[in-house]
This record gives sequence, structure tokens and C-alpha cells, in this order.
Amino acid sequence: MADTLRVATYSPDLSRKGPGLLLRDIAKGDDPQIEAVADVIAAAAVDVILLTGFDWDHDSAALTAFEARLAVRGAAYPHRFALRPNTGMATGLDLNGNGRLGEARDAQGYGRFAGQKGMAILSRLPIATDQARDFTSMLWRDLPGNLMAGAGLAPDAAAVQRLSTTGHWDVPLQLPDGSALHLWAYAATPPVFDGPEDRNGRRNHDETALWLRYLEGAFPPVPDAPFIILGDANLDLIDGEGRAEALAALVAHPLVQDPAPRSLGGPLAAAAQGGPNAGQRGDAAHDTADWPDSPGPGNMRADYILPAASLTVTNSGVLWPTPDEPLAVAVQTASRHRLVWVDIALP
Repeated sequence: MADTLRVATYSPDLSRKGPGLLLRDIAKGDDPQIEAVADVIAAAAVDVILLTGFDWDHDSAALTAFEARLAVRGAAYPHRFALRPNTGMATGLDLNGNGRLGEARDAQGYGRFAGQKGMAILSRLPIATDQARDFTSMLWRDLPGNLMAGAGLAPDAAAVQRLSTTGHWDVPLQLPDGSALHLWAYAATPPVFDGPEDRNGRRNHDETALWLRYLEGAFPPVPDAPFIILGDANLDLIDGEGRAEALAALVAHPLVQDPAPRSLGGPLAAAAQGGPNAGQRGDAAHDTADWPDSPGPGNMRADYILPAASLTVTNSGVLWPTPDEPLAVAVQTASRHRLVWVDIALP
């Protein structure tokens, strides 16, 4: 093990339209998108990675099969972690109030089937699974200071609606010296695709606000060990729609640091694509998502790694290569998102 630990978050779009289809496509070994994702992760040479937008199944068969695709590239991850997400979890209620039941938007988190677009952790370090905390079942109304009021939820829906679109985890890793490093992982809903009640915008805000409340001691005990907050916040701090107050407060929190990872390819892509990118105020070097431009919001920073202020960050980056680099085609083929990484000095 080197003197640094490379931690990454990545939304690889490894989701399909039905249960078992991702496993089927991985097992074939010739799916261009899956193979490109594996190439990107292997090239990043990360020690631990949070995958968001990865279909969950009860036995983690798809995750195990995907790790095997990484292993043949010399990027083996013997330790894996995945819990059932809220995506696709049926409620039996008309959560979106459109008069129909059983639709994707009636699940606890948007999903056509249980586990669609879940989360997973792959690690070269042991994971203390028995010490992990899972906040995925927390009701939205139970978050202190929540913005659920005004979201347009009927009383029966408000009584069961969970906060997490996908999940919120506190997962301890065992470092080489025996100490622990906690990963606070999540993937939030997009703050769009709703109406003037701004249900998704409110929920997106509160999904990030959970970590603020955790830091404040609202859900004791807060671990003494250092932490890294990471995942798909689905929100840009500067550009686009959404309520950025919670994310801005988290980034500015005295116990948190923002390495603000950068790329060389992000600004080149924004300049070449034009459209809404030309009117954005944020630095395109921080972009992590290549979203549609016409119509669409343009490229934005949506994926974050926020280490504890007590940790020493030695390097960071967004894996968005320039068009002439060898990995450029794989990155483009793999996902609309870009892998984000941070190097942490080991104790």
C-alpha cells in the first residue's frame, strides 16, 4: 500500500430497464459501455470507489460480476458493500398524486424496479460492514429543519416518504495501521422534473442537509474517526436549478474541506459544445457531468468528494481527458458523468 489512499466517486450509468439485465450484459463480456466503465476505473487506479447509478440485486451478483471485469484489468477489489436502496421500492401509494399507482415515481426513490440505480462500494481495504450505519429508511419528516412542508405531498404520502432517494451510508474502512476512515456516501435526486411545489428541489436540498445534521450530532454517535463525504449530489453549487444552500453550507463547514478537483478536458468540452455552457458562471474545470446542451442544462459539477478538514489531501482530479488522450473515447462511451478522485495521506 502506498503512502496515500485514492478515493473516488463515479456515476457510471450501469443501470438497465429491468431486473437482471445488468448482470446479463456484464456476463456477456462484450458490452461496449460496461467495458468502457471498467477501463476508466482501472485507469484511475483507485483504492476505494463509490459507484452511484449501479443496479442493485439481492445477492450482489451484478456487482460481483463487474468486479471480475475489473480484476482481469489488474484492478481487483476484494471488498464490496451494497445495501438495498430506496430506488424502485414500492410504497403502494400514489406518491406523486397523479391518480395512478405502481409507477416509477410512486416508489420511495424513482425506479422502474427494486434496486434500479442503486449504490455500491468497491475497496481494496477491508470494510467494517458490521459497523456501518444505514440512514436509508429515515423518513423525510424526521430530518430536523427539513423542507418537506410545501412539497405537495398528501398526508398518507408524507407519513411514509423516506428522505433518501437512493441511500445514505456511513461505512468504515480499515486503514493499514488499524485505524478507521468513514465513507459518508449518498446519491441525491435531481432537483428538477417536478412542478412549482419543487418537491424534488426540496428533497435534493435535504438529502445533502442530512450530513450537516449528522455533523451537528442530530443522529448520535458521530464517529471519532475521520470521514469523507462523497457521492452524486446532483447539484451544481453555482449553475443550474436547485437549492444550493445545504451544499454550500457543507462545503464551507469548518470540519469539511473541498479539494475542488479539476480536469483539463472539462473546459475544452464546454467551449466546444457552447450552448448553455457559454452562459455559466462556474469554472468548467470542476465539471463532472456532461449533460445535454440543447435542450438541457449543459455541463456541471454534480459529483463531490469532501474529506474531513483533519485529513491531508495530496492531490485530486476529475478524470475528463482532453480529446487527444488515449482514454478519451472510453470516458465518453462509459457515462455522462466523470470519475472524481482525491488522494489522502495515510497516517
